Amino acid sequence: MSNLDREAALSVCGGRGFVVAEPVRELLTPRRVKLGESTEVRRLLPNLGRRMVGAWCFVDHYGPDDIADEPGMQVPPHPHMGLQTVSWLHDGEVLHRDSTGSVATIRPRELGLQTTGNAISHAEQTPASHSRFLHGAQLWTALPNEHRHIDAHFEHHTELPQVLAPGLTGTVVLGTLDGTTSPGATYSPLVGADLALTRGADVRVPLEPDFEYAVLSMSGEVHVDGVQVLPGSMLYLGCGRTELPLRAESEAGLMLLGGEPFEEEIVMWWNFIGRTGEEIAQARSDWMTGTRFGEVKGYDGDPLPAPELPSVPLKPRGRVR
Repeated sequence: MSNLDREAALSVCGGRGFVVAEPVRELLTPRRVKLGESTEVRRLLPNLGRRMVGAWCFVDHYGPDDIADEPGMQVPPHPHMGLQTVSWLHDGEVLHRDSTGSVATIRPRELGLQTTGNAISHAEQTPASHSRFLHGAQLWTALPNEHRHIDAHFEHHTELPQVLAPGLTGTVVLGTLDGTTSPGATYSPLVGADLALTRGADVRVPLEPDFEYAVLSMSGEVHVDGVQVLPGSMLYLGCGRTELPLRAESEAGLMLLGGEPFEEEIVMWWNFIGRTGEEIAQARSDWMTGTRFGEVKGYDGDPLPAPELPSVPLKPRGRVR
């Protein structure tokens, strides 16, 4: 999914200097962003208060939207570099096309994982024949320097491993949870898991104390370590935890995101992740001149133009503001 914000800010984030080394309960509220003509997303990362959780650097939550008589998601071809995109649905379908020739329809609880490497472009659309509701999350992880120039590729995993406990079904989307590992490729120590809770569930999820964590609420009424987290909001938890208490007042859906604090500083702008402002400027130029990022075949429409680069110089800001 693209960052369609036409006033994209250039910023440096990452590094360990602003990692919260002990458990905290920091509630992050979303910023609402229009995605095309008919979809509005709630952006949790980057946030006014925090920019990364491990390698996770971008989190959008959208829906549930009634699109029975609407086109749904319609995101034209756009570029990416230096990151992985994770498409995760609770309802609906998303048709993915990219410049490597991959075409896949992603459905609920299936992993669409795009490793961009040095350059890729893709488009995402709700298919013409689709379900009534669209509900999901789009997430990015930053690729570490040693892997950020690898060949671009796309993975579609229709079956993912689960972690089960009374009142809890956990689907391991990326990385490892409680000894269970997703088939999706990862390039730094991290975890992404979908947690489905039944009404009245009172469980403790095992965590890695060296990871920092956050929980995105997708649906339902749930308390995370005693804090009520409403759908479309996210609770940052810091490091130093060995388990996470969850209590559901209704059927609820969460996404657990975590990882070792990302050691490198990165520059994020629009749909690019690099290490310098010059890298970002070159990527924008390459996209606008039709070089490097390839062509998305089969999409009926024009590619998405890049916004203008900001005129102010790049200022490192760290992981938090």
